Amino acid sequence: MPTGDRTMPTVRLRRIEPADLPILCAFQQDADSCALAAVKPRDTDSYMAHWGTVLTDEAVVPRAILADEVLVGSINKFRREGEDFVGYWIAREHWGRGIASRALALLLEEVDARPLRAQVAAHNGASLRVLERCGFVITGRRHEPATDRYIESEVISLILR
Repeated sequence: MPTGDRTMPTVRLRRIEPADLPILCAFQQDADSCALAAVKPRDTDSYMAHWGTVLTDEAVVPRAILADEVLVGSINKFRREGEDFVGYWIAREHWGRGIASRALALLLEEVDARPLRAQVAAHNGASLRVLERCGFVITGRRHEPATDRYIESEVISLILR
């Protein structure tokens, strides 16, 4: 399906491998991506330490997103405060190609945990549309102050039952 002058790539998921981490780290250091997600980027050492923990946590389902066999992002099911969440990150140069929607649909086929929750910065309309296309519904909005990791923003909470 054409999207502008780009075609819809073949998207698949696979387990994140340690060799993926430097590439994924660079993706999350992109200033425009961070602004859209309302997060502060991690430096390389912090990123590697975080993912060292993530990759050994049995409650996490960490997946690399491949588009036409090129690593373009990550998607995960993880637990926070006893609840299951999903989160994803697509490299900016691959935005607008339907990759996030397809990756989320694939993860939802793989993960049977329900309910699943998600949170998105209110100004990130594209990510909100991805979640809603995949069946998530809005459960609330709230103002979140800045923290060491997050930028002050309005956050939308969603759930998939």
